[in-house]
Amino acid sequence: MNAPPRTVRARPVDALLAVLREEGVDRIFGNPGTTELPFTDALVDAPDLRYVLALQEASAVAMADGYARATGRTAFVSLHIAAGLANGLIGLINAARSRTPMVVTAGQQHRGHLVQDPMLSGDLVAMAAPVAKSAVEVHHAADLPIVLRRAFALAPQPPAGPVFVAIPMDLLAEEELVDLPGRSARAPQGPATRLGEATALLAGSRRPVIVAGDGVGRDGAVSELVEVAEQLGATVYHQPMNDGVDFPGSHPLYAGMLPPRNAAIRELLRPHDALLLVGCRAFMPHHYSPGPAVPDGLTVVQLDSDPQEIGRNFAVRLGLAGALAPSLAALAGELRAHPVAAAAERIARLGAAHAEGRDALDRDALARYGPAPLDPLAAVHALAAGLPRDTVVVEEAITAGLKLRTVLRQDLPRSYVHTVGGGLGWGIGAAVGSRLGAPGRPVAAVLGDGCAMFGVQGLWSAARYRVPAAFFVMNNGEYRTLKETLDAGQSRSSTARSYVGLDLGVPSRAAGRLDWSHAARFFGIDAVRIDSAEQLRGVAATVGELDAPLLVDVPVASHAEEHGYPVADRSLFTRRG
Repeated sequence: MNAPPRTVRARPVDALLAVLREEGVDRIFGNPGTTELPFTDALVDAPDLRYVLALQEASAVAMADGYARATGRTAFVSLHIAAGLANGLIGLINAARSRTPMVVTAGQQHRGHLVQDPMLSGDLVAMAAPVAKSAVEVHHAADLPIVLRRAFALAPQPPAGPVFVAIPMDLLAEEELVDLPGRSARAPQGPATRLGEATALLAGSRRPVIVAGDGVGRDGAVSELVEVAEQLGATVYHQPMNDGVDFPGSHPLYAGMLPPRNAAIRELLRPHDALLLVGCRAFMPHHYSPGPAVPDGLTVVQLDSDPQEIGRNFAVRLGLAGALAPSLAALAGELRAHPVAAAAERIARLGAAHAEGRDALDRDALARYGPAPLDPLAAVHALAAGLPRDTVVVEEAITAGLKLRTVLRQDLPRSYVHTVGGGLGWGIGAAVGSRLGAPGRPVAAVLGDGCAMFGVQGLWSAARYRVPAAFFVMNNGEYRTLKETLDAGQSRSSTARSYVGLDLGVPSRAAGRLDWSHAARFFGIDAVRIDSAEQLRGVAATVGELDAPLLVDVPVASHAEEHGYPVADRSLFTRRG
């Protein structure tokens, strides 16, 4: 039996380091300034707490996001005062949306002159409060250990997310000893109740469907959900814009991702009579369409570890609150005790239909293989076909990412990393953090060129720490998703139309594209420019052999090129050196 927690005394900065160690922190992601100097100076004598430097705070938070997901532990971030927190806020938004647990601190100016509004000071709590689960500023050294313990306890509790703590620089420099309370042991959440009722509702349906939310992957409940699906013979969809692997992509029952529009979700769910919604934030549509996501007459059973999600956006027949893995395991046991006679036939029928659709998509993609600029579907298909099976794919590619989801059939948990938060510039940093957190697995970041521009400084951290990740930049020279959104609301013309503020290149570059290999070499990273789909497939196959970062510039057909509009000289696509 473990001994009860014991209170000891330490200097404030030593108490901070002790809390980090006891909470399982081994890396600190940050960008320091004057207000963090007492902290960074103390780290000189703490080699077990490795400081991972980012050149901009958004990259630091993104790295922490990827690291937390890869390790399953709460990540720790150190930002610099009001300006640094402002730069990091987009990362906090992403972490909040993606339910990533992290504790984020920022130094505050010396309390001796805060009343004078010194340079870079500000109301840090007010800035962080809208995007953090909790935001507090420590005013007394004795309170620091208690506040930090609370932060690490709160961050992973459902719904997980970022917790913010502001720490004045002079407080960390104090020499007076403070009490350091021991770490509390917390029993895990248990299974939901009323699972017998859920079994009756689902087993009695004729056309059951399951929507696998990101809570399934986060909570390690994929195998339990697979068993429930097989016991029912239910069609399974991923939630819209899923952030992880919540159901095996090659499973016969898997039907793909729900589109992020209520009207489209409603049409896909309409043929079904019972829905099991698991660990999902009630669909979170992206583009507006009138009406609800759930069709009339559909029986909905919702299971979530966060009680606040139950019935949040629409009424459910039965809401179940509890830990996902034990709840699903218990539900599968109930279904085994009350077998669904039609399950085997449903699995065979749905599996054949899903396999036929996947084969047709593969044939279409292969027919589009050719020289650069690559057809977008051919590009993502070649990439997916080449990657080793155990690759972690970090995706921030918008239009190419939607196509990638249709051809990337991953089965291993924690193999897909995305952020439903939508704050751009996250992907490069998240890939660095993912590789640091899972050093035994290859990491491939699939990035839109616009997204990569937002977070390009993350390449510096990849180079500095020699992180062996591959960064595939899908280079179409434009904000294509915005052009397609505009086109969707208007009839397409046979000639190119004009767009304001949606092109990323310069007139001297072919088809408006920038040469990303130059950006890589500026940071000291090797680069390859792709000139064919087959070459891309071959490069993707090597990501498991990397011992340093690699950037892969993938010229992809632009909006104009794909629709047959006139384009500039193609010399950029000629492979050089």
